[in-house]
Amino acid sequence: MNTISDSITEGIRVTVTPEFVQEENSPDGKKFLFSYRVDIKNEGKLWAKLMARHWEIINADGEKQVVDGGGVVGYFPELKPNASFTYTSYCPIDTEWGTMEGYFEMVREGGNTFIVKIERLYLVSPKLNVEKD
Repeated sequence: MNTISDSITEGIRVTVTPEFVQEENSPDGKKFLFSYRVDIKNEGKLWAKLMARHWEIINADGEKQVVDGGGVVGYFPELKPNASFTYTSYCPIDTEWGTMEGYFEMVREGGNTFIVKIERLYLVSPKLNVEKD
């Protein structure tokens, strides 16, 4: 099972790497916290600005949570060609594994918007002993 997401849309590469945060999980085993690092790189030839995010988080029971908002972690990064932006955020879920996927809404000079897809990634507790690709 591949836990990392890596995709390119219109020259924008998004790589998301999750990590289980052991010390922040509930002792009763009902909350599991994952951090995830997002690397956004403009591998294209045109400027782009990130305007909004959309995440769909699904736990092992199939329950979906949708998270929408402007920018990422309080920023609206502008990416010239070859520029990149990295941030880390967190995702709590109530099962030992789940998935995340979504997209960023971006804009080009002139106001044309486009969607940058974020492929599915897996949030997996080490207690499951799942072999990673």
